[in-house]
Amino acid sequence: MATVREATFDLFREHGMTTMFGNPGSTELPMLADFPADFRYFLGLQEAVVVGMADGYAQASGKTTVVNLHTAPGVGNAMGAIFNAQANHSPLLITAGQQVRAHITMQANLTNRDATRMPHPLVKWSYEPPRAEDVPLALAHGAHLAGLAPRGPVFVSLPMDDWGVEVDDGDAKAAIARKVTGRASADPEAVRALAERLDAAQSPVLVAGPDIDASGAWDLGIALAERQRLPVWASPATGGNRLGFPEGHPNFRGVLPPAIGPVAMTLEQHDLILVVGSSVFPYYPHIPGQLLPGGAELVAITSDPDEATRAPMGDAIVADVKLTLEALIDAVPESSRPLPEPNQPPQEIPVSDPLNPSTVLTALGEALPEDGIVVLESPTATLALRNQLRISRPGSYYFAAGGGLGFGLAASVGVQIAQPDRPVVCVLGEGSAQYAITAFWSAVAYDVPVTFLVLQNQEYGILKWFAEAEGVTGAPGLDLPKLDVAAVAEGYGVKAHRASDRDEAAGALASALASSGPELVEVPVAPGMALF
Repeated sequence: MATVREATFDLFREHGMTTMFGNPGSTELPMLADFPADFRYFLGLQEAVVVGMADGYAQASGKTTVVNLHTAPGVGNAMGAIFNAQANHSPLLITAGQQVRAHITMQANLTNRDATRMPHPLVKWSYEPPRAEDVPLALAHGAHLAGLAPRGPVFVSLPMDDWGVEVDDGDAKAAIARKVTGRASADPEAVRALAERLDAAQSPVLVAGPDIDASGAWDLGIALAERQRLPVWASPATGGNRLGFPEGHPNFRGVLPPAIGPVAMTLEQHDLILVVGSSVFPYYPHIPGQLLPGGAELVAITSDPDEATRAPMGDAIVADVKLTLEALIDAVPESSRPLPEPNQPPQEIPVSDPLNPSTVLTALGEALPEDGIVVLESPTATLALRNQLRISRPGSYYFAAGGGLGFGLAASVGVQIAQPDRPVVCVLGEGSAQYAITAFWSAVAYDVPVTFLVLQNQEYGILKWFAEAEGVTGAPGLDLPKLDVAAVAEGYGVKAHRASDRDEAAGALASALASSGPELVEVPVAPGMALF
C-alpha cells in the first residue's frame, strides 16, 4: 500500500501542482523527505514572502498552488500575506505542519493548539484530518475548493507523524482521480433582461474589474464595449489586483476614485452602470455622498456570492464572468449610440529636479517590451503608472487588492516563475520593499530575472496623503530617511543601479530588462502623490 506521502504527491501531480513554495520547519520535514525529482520547491526566508510568491505564481499561472508553512509561528508570520491572497482571489492550498498526534493534547512545543481556527476568517476552509489516512482526501478537498469560484486560499494542518502511515490504495486512487468543475452559467432570463436594459439605456457605462482578466474574458470585455459603444472605467485601484480592460483602448476613460461620493460624481452622466468582475465598490477612504447618480441603475456581474450580496445598491448576477459575457454579447444588438469620446494620450510630464515619479515611469514605459508584466506596490505612484503605461494586454498587471504591504516584491518573483518568457518589472517604494525584503534572496537563489524599480521618496507618502484627507496632523512615523534598498539588494546578490536623472534611469532599466538575472534600479523621486 502507498504511504500518505506517496499518495499526496500523486494527488499533487494529478492536479498539476508540482511547483511548491515554502519555508519548512521541523514539523514539515517528514512531508519533504525523499522530495520527488519532478517537483520544484521554492524557498522563501520568511513565511509572508512564501505566501506572496505563491500568490503571484497562482495568479499568473492560473493554477492552484501548494504552500508549505511551519506550524503555528509560521502561519502567524504569513497571515498578512494570506489576507492579501484572499482579497486577490488567489487559489492557494496552504499546508502547515503540526506536532505528532500524541503530543497535540499535551500542547508540546510547536503545537498549533487550535490549528483550524487560527487562519480564520482569511481562508475559505480550514481543516485538520482526524486520522492520518484522511490526509489525501483532505488535501484533495482543499485543492478543489481553492480552485472553485470565488477562488481563494484554503488551509490544512498536517500532523508530522502522518506521512509514513499506509493508506488503502482504493481510497487513495479515488481521492486522486476525482474531478470537480465549477463554472456556473447565468440564468438565461437574467441575461436577456440585462441585455434589454443595456440596449434601452440612454448613456450606459461599463466598469471593468479584475475578474474579467482572471476568468479569461479579456477579449469579451472589449467586444461588449465596442458592440454597445460603452465608455469604460476601471474599478477603483484600491481593490483591483488585475486590469479588466486595455487602458490604451479608445473607449477607456480612466480609473474610478475609491470613495462613495466621488464615484457617483464621476458616473453622474450615466443612467445604467454595468459592473463586471468587481465588487461594488472597493471604497477607501470614506468620503460620503450618493451611492449612485440620481436616476441611475446598477447591475453587477460577479462570480463571488459575497461580493453580490454585500453591495449596498444595484442588482447582481452571480455566475462565471466569461460565460456571462459570452451570453450577454450574443443577446445585445449592435448599438447605434455615438461612439465615446476617444481616450486622451498620456499627459506629458516635464523633467524636474528632483524627479517626479511620473517622469521615471515614462522611462519605464519606453523600456518595457510590449509583453512586459508590471507588479506594483508603490501606492503614491499607482495612478501615475497606469496613466503613463496604459497597459493593454491581459495578464500584465498585478496589485494587492487587500492593500497590505509586502505583496509586490514577493509576488513579482512568483509571477516571473510562472511566466518565464515575459519580462517582469516590480515597481515599489523603499518602504514597501521592507515588508518582503528577503524575497531578493529567492530571486537570486533561483535565477529569477525580475527587474525591481524602487521609487525612493523617503516617506510613507500614501500615509501623508491619508493624513491630509483625514485632517490628521502631527502623526509620527511617516518619514523614512536613510533607507538604501539598493545596498540591501546587493547584500542578497542582486545587481543594483542608482540613477539620479531620467536618462540614467532609462539606461539602467533597459540594461536590467535585458539581463538574465534579477536587477534593481533605485531612483530618488520627489515626495507626494503622482497622478499623471
